[in-house]
Amino acid sequence: MIQLRYDVVDVFTDTPFSGNPLAVVHGAVDLDTAQMQAIAAEFGLSETAFPLPPTEPGADYRLRIFTPARELPFAGHPSVGTAWVLARAGLIDTGEVVQECGAGLLPVRVDDHGAQVTGGAPVVGPTLDGAALAAAVGLGPEDVDGEVPAGVAAAGVPFAVLPVRADAVARATPDAAALRALVADLVGLVVVAYDRAGWRAHMRMFAPEAGVDEDPATGSAAVALAVFLVDRGVLPGEGQSGFIVDQGAEIGRPSQLGVLVRADGGAAQEASVYGGVVAVARGELLARPGD
Repeated sequence: MIQLRYDVVDVFTDTPFSGNPLAVVHGAVDLDTAQMQAIAAEFGLSETAFPLPPTEPGADYRLRIFTPARELPFAGHPSVGTAWVLARAGLIDTGEVVQECGAGLLPVRVDDHGAQVTGGAPVVGPTLDGAALAAAVGLGPEDVDGEVPAGVAAAGVPFAVLPVRADAVARATPDAAALRALVADLVGLVVVAYDRAGWRAHMRMFAPEAGVDEDPATGSAAVALAVFLVDRGVLPGEGQSGFIVDQGAEIGRPSQLGVLVRADGGAAQEASVYGGVVAVARGELLARPGD
């Protein structure tokens, strides 16, 4: 059997056993999609990443990303964590590299502490019924931020974004069936309160359709949020701005994500997310699905 080594790291943190845990499985060139999906389900983490040789000119490596239930074209914490693991092992250089994934060729900057990944092309989708989304997470119409309409945004993968009052984020209690009905064609629902004065967001992300009840830290949602906030006029429509996302404390995995967004003409042109990474475990899979 081909040896399948793996690393487990915590992402968007500098403290072990916080942030978002990630399994990075090496040597998976001969695995098919079903086998990768089975391994991701075995780990049971919000995502498991499989770095592979690149197939596109200009890419340093290719990355396939799986939740316990589905493959994603892009996700932030696997991109950040895998780049750091590969650089630490000497398989890629620190500094500027290029990741190939389902969302295209994405710039990544790796350092000794973590990595920064630029998301895919910014997209703003339709406005959504904020009261209906609020009800799906146990909140009332009075909890919805009336100044910022709910809607869909993406920078690699799409999310529903529900802005709420500051005190409502921690009270959100998702109804999985209701969420599946409302956001079935999206990755999940972001419930967020944004502090304009402090340039800080308190965010939670629920994705039952992907097999993730609640994610401790969601880089792809953070860059989608940046696109959304520019579109809604909360962030500047020209030039570069940034903010910090706090996520995961409600489930005992406090995480911090740094977000930068560049805008022009009132629309986001690109968004990136940075986070720290710490090593937690290393091992070897002793069996392969189907063997």
